[in-house]
Amino acid sequence: MITQKIFDDTETAFKLKSNEDLNRALFLFGMINRPSLVKIGTYLTKVSLKLHLPVEGLIKKTIFKQFSGGETMEECMKVIEKMYTKKLHSILDYSVEGKVEEAQFDAAMQKKISIIEFASEKKELPYAVFKPTGIGRFEIWEKVSSKDTLTKEEEEEWERVKNRVDLICNAAFKNDIGVLADGEESWMQDAADDLMEEMMKKYNQEKAIVFNTLQCYRWDRLNYLQALHLKAKAAGYKVGAKIVRGAYMEKENERAHKMGYPTPICESKEATDVSFNGVLAYCLAYIDDISLFVGSHNEMSNYLALQIMEDKNIAINDSRVWFSQLYGMSDHISLNLAKKGYNTAKLVPFGPVREVVPYLIRRAQENTSVKGQTGRELALLIEEKKRRKGEPTKGNRE
Repeated sequence: MITQKIFDDTETAFKLKSNEDLNRALFLFGMINRPSLVKIGTYLTKVSLKLHLPVEGLIKKTIFKQFSGGETMEECMKVIEKMYTKKLHSILDYSVEGKVEEAQFDAAMQKKISIIEFASEKKELPYAVFKPTGIGRFEIWEKVSSKDTLTKEEEEEWERVKNRVDLICNAAFKNDIGVLADGEESWMQDAADDLMEEMMKKYNQEKAIVFNTLQCYRWDRLNYLQALHLKAKAAGYKVGAKIVRGAYMEKENERAHKMGYPTPICESKEATDVSFNGVLAYCLAYIDDISLFVGSHNEMSNYLALQIMEDKNIAINDSRVWFSQLYGMSDHISLNLAKKGYNTAKLVPFGPVREVVPYLIRRAQENTSVKGQTGRELALLIEEKKRRKGEPTKGNRE
């Protein structure tokens, strides 16, 4: 039976943090725990960068240092190698968003391929990741998803997008590195789902190389997965499923309300948990057909995965099951899982400070919308600070 005390071990969770690191994390999560401060900080940061005020140094020492591995792959290797001493792997994510030109999309594709080739030489880096809208205009994904007729120019543009995706997946296949396609908004996700299924059929004949993301705050994802599983079985390929709760809830609900269609989002957090755990359980029930990548900061869902693995006699280091959390967050989950021998990786964002800020802001905003998560981070950081000072902590008070 899996004991629900694994993630309470703060000494393991924060082993790699100096006292300075710990204090910075306490300060930042204290800020993030107050939504009003996040809104003010977000506004001031955006204005400061737009006006080219000299704030990059401050950003780099605070939020960038907490949630990003560095500005370059080489710089990131310092923290990646440090984490690997504790059996914790990493996934490099070049987190530059908002590009709109074809040349920029080509450059983004080349960057992803260079990361895959870099990762192939590093035992610490088992996966790569790309965002579909990072290599093609959002509008073209949306139009293909809506099944609208494309103009000749749009058909050519879409062929270029598909070619970029294929080149990324082909590089992953040749280098034996798993590749994770990020989830997007529901009104462009159908095109991404269809294309990633094509890539799975092409590259997942022997094992899962290509993974698509299922955002489980959508109430239809279990049905989608079951249908995909049947198609994969019939066509003879493996499914790669990265499962997350989701990143665009407010935007999804607002659009559905504005345009007068039923929201694709679960009606409550409890319903989202049921959806996520149902998809999780289905993947583990069919582990011979579906490789699972659990991208979750939810302790109960991670415990559920561990329990199902134990019940089904799935080895803790089975290569078809991975766990992952974002760099700078949920170290109590990541490092304790790694210590126990589970396949675990941190998603490590990197890139120029100014260009990564929009990504970091989105992460801060997401945290404020997850009830209890930031409070849990804060509580554990406080516990660890007390432990280091030799003060009574919750654990030894009990």
